[in-house]
Amino acid sequence: MKHVFLASILAGALALPVYAADYTIIAPANPGGGWDQTARSMQTVMQQEGISGNVQVQNVPGAGGTIGLAQFASQQKGNPNALLVGGYVMVGAILTNNSPVSLKDVTPIARLTGEYEAIVVPASSEIQTMKDLVEALKKDPGAVSWAGGSAGGTDHIAVGLIAKAAGVDPTKINYIAYSGGGEALAAILGSQVTAGISGYGEFESQVKAGTLRLLAVSSAERIEGIDAPTLKESGVDVVVENWRMVAAAPGLTDEQKTAVEADVEKLAKSAGWQEVLKTKGWQDTYLAGDAFEEQLAKDISATETVLKDIGLVK
Repeated sequence: MKHVFLASILAGALALPVYAADYTIIAPANPGGGWDQTARSMQTVMQQEGISGNVQVQNVPGAGGTIGLAQFASQQKGNPNALLVGGYVMVGAILTNNSPVSLKDVTPIARLTGEYEAIVVPASSEIQTMKDLVEALKKDPGAVSWAGGSAGGTDHIAVGLIAKAAGVDPTKINYIAYSGGGEALAAILGSQVTAGISGYGEFESQVKAGTLRLLAVSSAERIEGIDAPTLKESGVDVVVENWRMVAAAPGLTDEQKTAVEADVEKLAKSAGWQEVLKTKGWQDTYLAGDAFEEQLAKDISATETVLKDIGLVK
């Protein structure tokens, strides 16, 4: 009888959901921006899909993600339950801030998403098209102010490339960096700046509400469901894609790293994540393992070149 009772307890235990490690995800920016949205989307999907029982998100803003990166690298060493969201913006910020901590000090796991840049103006602006904005930029680069994310990030790089393509000295651009998407949006909506630049997802609701005018997107071809020409169509030969990644803490064992990689792969391939991509207008650019590390090295090198061109890195 004792054996039957024990067997029934074991069977009951096996029927319980088995969750992997609980995670804390560091979003190295203020709430509202792309990294914060990525971290909170990961939180929701990892819990919904049973990848993790409990996921917390912590915001550590400042200096293009490098403050969060430095804190993560020093405080989470050897912790397999800590994740950090980062991406193209962080690559630029590490270079422009001359950060003593780089992505070599954490464990890159995978690239998750890609997003094209959107250029917007307030609905009340006299600027109707991208051509109008370029004309104003050519006339007086300093008089055209741009609100975007941190210095040296994707937004800043895109403005530098737009200026260069328009024949304007990229070092003359008047770029105002904001550490969170919410702050930049408030400046654009309040007409404190000429134009705004960020991932389309951060402007979508205001564009649909008619408070912002979408001038162009930075994709190679028009994006399905988005009513805007590409920069190329507008006579500006620029294509820029922002990407976001997830990293684990430094000092993990091979087994711990493999377990994190498996959880992130489950996330990336889940139905819940695919739904998030569709809702947010993010491209699925999942890339992991050696292929991701090789691509990351190429991106760091290319970013350094662009930042030298626009005078942000000597």
